[in-house]
Amino acid sequence: MTRLFVSDLHLNEREPVITEGFFRFLREQARGVEALYILGDFFDAWIGDDDNSELSRAVARALKTLAESGTRIYLMHGNRDFLIGDDFARACGAELLPDPSVINLYGRPTLLMHGDSLCTRDAEYMAFRRRVRSPQWQAEVLSLPLDKRRELAAHMRLQSKSMNSNKAQDIMDVTPSEVEKAMRKEGTDLLIHGHTHRPARHPLELNGQPGERIVLGDWHERGWCLVAQPGVLQLESWEL
Repeated sequence: MTRLFVSDLHLNEREPVITEGFFRFLREQARGVEALYILGDFFDAWIGDDDNSELSRAVARALKTLAESGTRIYLMHGNRDFLIGDDFARACGAELLPDPSVINLYGRPTLLMHGDSLCTRDAEYMAFRRRVRSPQWQAEVLSLPLDKRRELAAHMRLQSKSMNSNKAQDIMDVTPSEVEKAMRKEGTDLLIHGHTHRPARHPLELNGQPGERIVLGDWHERGWCLVAQPGVLQLESWEL
């Protein structure tokens, strides 16, 4: 029994090496596992399920093949692909997972998040997040023609890079008190998330008891995956 957790692949047409690396991961590492969890920022940008690009079709086909082999697939929204909807999930044979979600990981309640909601010291980003996650904003964007949405996505990518270029690194990392707050609220001692691109395992203490926060890595020059088996958690990395 094995479950795999990945995040922050940022799939896009400009970096085919990452896409090919993901397809290879599905064929070689994910084949035959119990479940695959993709915890946000799967795509570098997502402008709606009606954007039937070759990349999105190829990814959906690859995931569907894995799902039909018996592996359960779960998709969680990130800060780049929060417009992924039910149509794309169905095409992938996947289930959309709310952020946050608690799962039973071999008898251990485990909190899954993308991670951006934990970065509360970044007030500018949190205000942006509230705006783009509102149903009204999303409905307005999805009503635009595809070419306008592509322009908006490109603008938002540039805006994100500009916003982050002058920020201190600790501001863009999770707020420790927010991590503890989220874990206490959900009654878990294990949190798995992505977003920060800082893969690591962080021991912590909750109510006098040991806990852990595991951060998944982004896929750039290397792939990252948390491999979970009964009683074993292993954060793995490899060259793409």
